[in-house]
Amino acid sequence: MKRHTTALETSNRDTSFMKPNPTKRTSHASWLTPALCALAVMHPFPAVADVRMPSLFSDHMVLQREMSAPVWGWADAGEAITVNIAGQTRSTKTPADGKWSIKLDKLKSGGPFTMVVKGNNTVTIQDVLVGEVWLASGQSNMALTVGNSNNAQSEIANAKFPEIRTFLVPRVAAETPQESCGGTWVICSPESAGAFSAAAYFFGRDLHQSLKTPVGLINSSYGGTPIESWISLPRQEGVKNFEPVFRPWIKKLSVPYEPEKAYEQYEKQLAAWKIAAESRKAEGKPKGYPPRPPVHPRMHQNYPANLFNSMIAPLIPYAIRGGIWYQGESNCSPGASKLYAEQLPLMIQDWRARWSQGDFPFAWVQLPCYKPQTQEPNPTSQWANLRESMLKSLSVPNSGMAITIDTGDADDIHPKNKQPVGHRLALWAKSQVYGQRVPYSGPLPAEHRINGGKVILSFKHADGGLIAKEGDLKGFTIAGADKKWQWATARIEGKTVVVSSPDVPSPVAVRYGWADHPVCNLVNGAGLPCSPFRTDDW
Repeated sequence: MKRHTTALETSNRDTSFMKPNPTKRTSHASWLTPALCALAVMHPFPAVADVRMPSLFSDHMVLQREMSAPVWGWADAGEAITVNIAGQTRSTKTPADGKWSIKLDKLKSGGPFTMVVKGNNTVTIQDVLVGEVWLASGQSNMALTVGNSNNAQSEIANAKFPEIRTFLVPRVAAETPQESCGGTWVICSPESAGAFSAAAYFFGRDLHQSLKTPVGLINSSYGGTPIESWISLPRQEGVKNFEPVFRPWIKKLSVPYEPEKAYEQYEKQLAAWKIAAESRKAEGKPKGYPPRPPVHPRMHQNYPANLFNSMIAPLIPYAIRGGIWYQGESNCSPGASKLYAEQLPLMIQDWRARWSQGDFPFAWVQLPCYKPQTQEPNPTSQWANLRESMLKSLSVPNSGMAITIDTGDADDIHPKNKQPVGHRLALWAKSQVYGQRVPYSGPLPAEHRINGGKVILSFKHADGGLIAKEGDLKGFTIAGADKKWQWATARIEGKTVVVSSPDVPSPVAVRYGWADHPVCNLVNGAGLPCSPFRTDDW
């Protein structure tokens, strides 16, 4: 595949975010003004005498416990640097490229500490805690705040956890990897918690209360973005299966970008959205989100790697325990939903390689139900395909998945029920990362066998036995060699489910929960739901 930059080099580079002046011709350089305003925050300019550090190293930060945490920054070449915290002193000399770094000895949980960094000047960082640090990333369902979640008023009033802190990475895109980003650490309190990521907060609160240690949550999320924007460019370029990802961008870049026309179209879309939003509001429905202002395609947040460049690269190699991920809605389209089975493992491998922390723990949220409940036995469902891609990704070592098929909202792609999402992610972490003996997953398909007119399914994670929640077992369909699906009768026998239908005397395949919004109710003894799955590959 040809490098997409070829199209970029021959395209009009105007990427104005703002409404252009119709009386003034836009120059090729005019796009730089707003873009550089954002990038200047992320990318330090050539070194000056003063020691400078990424904004991650600031008051109220949380350092990862029991790990040799890197500390880094910029100074003049040859400048002597010392870092002091919790009785440790580490020294280095700034190399020719102006970027210095040291590694602390392992720190025990605790604090608050003060970090003092000295060069030609002194940087003092107050109220530093040592505990568990997790990266929380994804799109709008990770970005959705506590203030927009269920029971928001009560959750905010009770958010008195000064040892939980969050760092919100600014939502900007960049064409090349950045060394720094804006942002500050914020202490959890009733005054601040409403703006925290709900999924991340409920996850972190569970860990904090269970582990009795400080928790730092780095929130790097951006609504409406596909997974390819979060993977570094070198890991995606040249991969044959990823050609469809790059193809539409190459086409867009082959046409000169005209900011005036783009903004005129945006104003029309905005006006239409306002009318529709008022109508939805009158009907008691969510208003939805307004269209975004136009931007040059190469600087778009959905362009492959652009969010990795601006929202992940600046965080590396800050010491973290692991990562949690809530994304996928933007990849629910024909072709893309199945390609996700390659993209998610690739992203995890990419991040792990760049952090150089080995196979650090990584878990994701399997997409919940959405849209009207399904009445037919075999609907076409890209949501089902994407859930399957997430299920397949459990082949990645040291990974996990929170099954949330029971937490969605038929009318809202942003379900407010984020408490079980955070709790199930925390169950996985407590079991698989911190060694606690707790059930951490709903049932997962293990194997199946055909016995006459029945298909017998067995499961992993049938902790406490299999249970049909609230009535008879639902959500199973069955088909013979003709691939015609029929609703099936299913019953639980020990740790197996036996599926059959009088309309399919010679079955060959079974599906469970295979729809955008399936009616399904298989859980284990811990009350954790079974993942949707299928035994066929049709």
